[in-house]
Amino acid sequence: MKPSLQLRLGQQLTMTPQLQQAIRLLQLSTIELQQEIQEALDANPLLEAEEDYEQLNGSDEHGLGELSAERANAASDDGADDSGTDEPYEPDTGEAMTSQDISDDLPLDNHWDDLVSAAPVTSGSYNGDEDTTYQGETSETLQSYLRWQMELTPFSDTDRAIAEIIIEAIDESGFLTIGCEDILESLGMDEIEEDEVEAVLKRIQLFDPIGVGSRSVQESLLVQLRQFDPATPMLAEARQLISLHADLLANRDFRTLMKLTRLKEDELRDTMKLIHSLNPRPGTTVIREEQSYIIPDVTVKKVKGRWLVELNPDSMPKIRINQHYAAMSRTAKNSADSQFIRSHLQEAKWFLKSIESRNDTLLKVANCIVQQQQGFFEHGEEAMKPMVLNDVAEMVGMHESTISRVTTQKFMHTPRGIFELKFFFSSHVSTENGGECSSTAIRALIKKLVAAENPAKPLSDSKMVEILSDQGINVARRTIAKYREALLIPPSNQRKTLL
Repeated sequence: MKPSLQLRLGQQLTMTPQLQQAIRLLQLSTIELQQEIQEALDANPLLEAEEDYEQLNGSDEHGLGELSAERANAASDDGADDSGTDEPYEPDTGEAMTSQDISDDLPLDNHWDDLVSAAPVTSGSYNGDEDTTYQGETSETLQSYLRWQMELTPFSDTDRAIAEIIIEAIDESGFLTIGCEDILESLGMDEIEEDEVEAVLKRIQLFDPIGVGSRSVQESLLVQLRQFDPATPMLAEARQLISLHADLLANRDFRTLMKLTRLKEDELRDTMKLIHSLNPRPGTTVIREEQSYIIPDVTVKKVKGRWLVELNPDSMPKIRINQHYAAMSRTAKNSADSQFIRSHLQEAKWFLKSIESRNDTLLKVANCIVQQQQGFFEHGEEAMKPMVLNDVAEMVGMHESTISRVTTQKFMHTPRGIFELKFFFSSHVSTENGGECSSTAIRALIKKLVAAENPAKPLSDSKMVEILSDQGINVARRTIAKYREALLIPPSNQRKTLL
């Protein structure tokens, strides 16, 4: 077969750099978008943070620094055209644009400083002897906290080495993860006995929080009980229950407990109150999770009987094109400088247009969600309707992948709280009358049933199936169990209590 040349005509979709940028900005979270905008401000001299937001706010209703679609197209055509002169070229008139023309073409209303948090505001009178510098929140680990207490405790050098190994082997819940034999092996000292390790461990268990370094929940609770006043009511009974009947306590078998301990129901209830005052995982009182703050992208509020959706103006930095630099293209001394300004001007216009496209898409999808889930905003999760990505995609005329991008890590501030947009999407369960019920609504019903149940006789999964069936919702028992586990609700035998 001889090689030959053939000519074929065909069409192929190609993603332009501008489209790729718009898609990338669309899927960024608010924090990531802020970082992207800051990088653009650093890299492009034609972009600037708005310095006088209060003055310019009256010209832009939302204050988001948006270019209108019509003006953005005109701006992009202007930047892309090359008339062979050093001045920006106006395609409709063939005349060179002045700095005032550029200013009119880019009515931006942005302000970066709105995102910069101010210093903490304190109340009260000032004392000159006091240090008013904000020191922040304590974020030390459990090990550093215990090690600090160890330094304040009179230990010998050997005991201090043992204490150091013990502290390093304590997990986040406050439990010791290795045995005394392992500690002896780590020390490598034949003259040290296991009793000495036990003595150091008992001293550490009295550090704050009490019970830290225990090898089990049972041991931790007993250590905590030993710190109570001996005259505390039901103290002896609580020690007895934890020491001898820990399995029955875990299974909440109160009937068997009353038989074995010969306690009356009121006495057992008081004993359980004392046990519930203890902390089964003492390490959690020291370790604090780093708090994450969410900046909602859109807000929803009810005005004159209608639910309105608005973009949050504080969810992104406020930027615009530097009009002074943009006008310098016509006064540049050579074509290289002019081309540099024109290329960065074009990039700035495309960047602002991509942000505007992101905002328009986000607002359009959010409006669609609110329109479909008005029952949730009026009555709560129990009134949530089933909705999938394809439902919103058809309503707004976009692809499912676009809806997925715009609802990921985007948050809506509502009178019922702040929710990720993906929260409003859920599968459906058929009802007796041929309708559909949202899985989110079913989870809300399960939480409501558990909250209203009798603690002495909690509802089983089968009983919940019967109750939902009476309401016309057909749900299998395994589905109830799956939703209950997802809600971190224990089974009925573990929810039983006398309190």
